[in-house]
Amino acid sequence: MSGGASDFMQVIQNLAKPGSLLKKGETVAEFDKQYQLTRLDDYKATVLQSEQSLRRMDAELEVSRKAHDQSIAQAQASVDKAKLDIQTIPVRSAIDAERMRLALEEAEASLKQLKSEVPFFDTSQKADRRNSEIGVEASRVELRRAQQNVDRLSVIAPIDGMLVMQNTMRGTEFAQIQQGDQLYPGQMFAQIVDPRSMLVVANANQVDAEMIHVGAEAHLRFDAYPGLKVPAKVISVAAITRPGGMRASFYKEIPVYLKIEQMDPRIIPDLSVSVDVIIESVPSQVIAPLESVFQDGPNAEPYVFVKSGSRFERRAVQLGLRNYIATTVPEGLKAGEVVALEPPHAAPAGSESGGPEERVQRS
Repeated sequence: MSGGASDFMQVIQNLAKPGSLLKKGETVAEFDKQYQLTRLDDYKATVLQSEQSLRRMDAELEVSRKAHDQSIAQAQASVDKAKLDIQTIPVRSAIDAERMRLALEEAEASLKQLKSEVPFFDTSQKADRRNSEIGVEASRVELRRAQQNVDRLSVIAPIDGMLVMQNTMRGTEFAQIQQGDQLYPGQMFAQIVDPRSMLVVANANQVDAEMIHVGAEAHLRFDAYPGLKVPAKVISVAAITRPGGMRASFYKEIPVYLKIEQMDPRIIPDLSVSVDVIIESVPSQVIAPLESVFQDGPNAEPYVFVKSGSRFERRAVQLGLRNYIATTVPEGLKAGEVVALEPPHAAPAGSESGGPEERVQRS
């Protein structure tokens, strides 16, 4: 199977430089064509043989048609001769006269039989020729298919863009696909990316997917550039979860696709990013860590411990939008105040002290 000796495995012989900018119509990669070229030569020979067989059949059919016409002419001549012989009956004996009548009837019957065969003979010839034509057309279709297979082994860039290579298993580890690698059917080996417009493929936890909708705004942060933050928009949310691996997992993710709204020269394909999708927004409010909010029961009023001097005082608050780590506080806190992240140690009545703390800020 190596060296391209199969329909199902192909070897990259020539490959454009990964990361290079290609123009539409330029060659991205060329696969080993030897096996397909051999098949193409075979189909060319098959087409040539089929066309020659069709021409030979045309000649044979023409000979058969002429032979049948000659048989009809001979039968007509026999009828004409028998009619002339009938005219001599007056000078013939009774036996000869009867023999001549029988000969005429036989000649006329033979002529009638041959003439009645003409429609069937023509239909049979047309059917035989059409069958040969179908064979020629089928061989030509296979030839065109073989030519298309050869053409497909030269991959052309469909758009202007950057060449991004994919990974493949080489030995016991993943590595970037390169010249000489053997690829499986349907295996993606490269992408042409338009640097002016890119998509982000993100994964959302299944419990959060119902809150994400097409058109939602988002912010992207790049691990390679900690200070870079660009806007994006959700353009697609998958209908099913991402397929699992070899081991069963109860943690499921749903693919989410986002379009980068404002490109930056530093953004290139295959960078790792984190995505913050804006589910809901409110005017500027104080934000407090979610762990700083306490409740004495499921339906009890929330409260926080606010630092006052060296002590903490308990204060009721009203909560707004929240996520898993923080919450907005429309009422009860001011920006800059310090709150405890766990209940402080007991202190004189009306105050608390001790424990980790954090300063709240305004969004």
